[in-house]
Amino acid sequence: MTLLSMEPKIRARDVSMAYTVRNARGAPETVEVLRGFDLDVREGEFISVLGPSGCGKSTFLSILAGLVERSGGDILISGRELRGVNPNQGVVFQGYALFPWRTVLENIEVGLEIRGVDKAERRRIATEYLELVGLHGFGMRYPHEISGGMKQRVAIARSLAYEPDVLLMDEPFAALDAQTREILQGELLRIWEQRRKTIVFITHSLDEAIFLSDRVAVMTRRPGAIKAILDVPLPRPRAAELRNAPEFVGLRQQAWDILKDEVQFTDPAATPRPLGATASPGERLEAEPAMASSAGASGEPYGEGRFAQTGPGVVSRAGGQVARS
Repeated sequence: MTLLSMEPKIRARDVSMAYTVRNARGAPETVEVLRGFDLDVREGEFISVLGPSGCGKSTFLSILAGLVERSGGDILISGRELRGVNPNQGVVFQGYALFPWRTVLENIEVGLEIRGVDKAERRRIATEYLELVGLHGFGMRYPHEISGGMKQRVAIARSLAYEPDVLLMDEPFAALDAQTREILQGELLRIWEQRRKTIVFITHSLDEAIFLSDRVAVMTRRPGAIKAILDVPLPRPRAAELRNAPEFVGLRQQAWDILKDEVQFTDPAATPRPLGATASPGERLEAEPAMASSAGASGEPYGEGRFAQTGPGVVSRAGGQVARS
């Protein structure tokens, strides 16, 4: 197991998030997304946040990224209060957000270019990370010339290239097919083993959370809070075959036992919806899922995630022992 710093890299205390909408009668109504959210993330840790659709897990990530202003509570990153966008954090959303007119290498260079790194050094660093994510030979291709899995590798390389202290990932593999998703999970772990960045990973997949993580933070339904923390004492490095091990299956069942009471089937029409197409600064707009999650044969929820507007023009797709908080 990795020796992790005992001092939290990220500390969230009593974080809350609410916004005002107009109900069917046109009257203002407050919707709470987060309430009493507490979480510590250790330096160098890979932690996943798992929860039912609409619980606010992507909202929390957007708050950490500085894209949304929290309504209340305290967040410290490396001992400093979070205020606005933190340049020492990288963010990877489900959407690749690549510039179609730039090559793969030029897309990886974007953050370095904004920081004023000279052209030769930008190219050297971008090439290093291109090879790190397994895309050697694709640097001169354009986004439309590569697959979805390759595009997400480019997005990861772009976020890592300017050496952030923390990598925030909001269901980055949710739109990919099952085979590509499993391959990229392994690739992400390989990169994490080499770089040891602190990673906060949002997911609605039990298997993904357990396979990737040191710990899994399970959220309640909305208004979201941390219900329990599940330690994942599986050895590293982890191979795909680990998913079939009895220890893995047992942890998966523990996670589902914690989560299942929080999963509910809701009528989207019963929830007040924000009016208008845009959000004011600091406002969080979350659309209800197009349809409620279904349940598979194992009882695990599955299905499509959700879309959330995290700020003006920023749209993202959201989807051992137990120590209870």
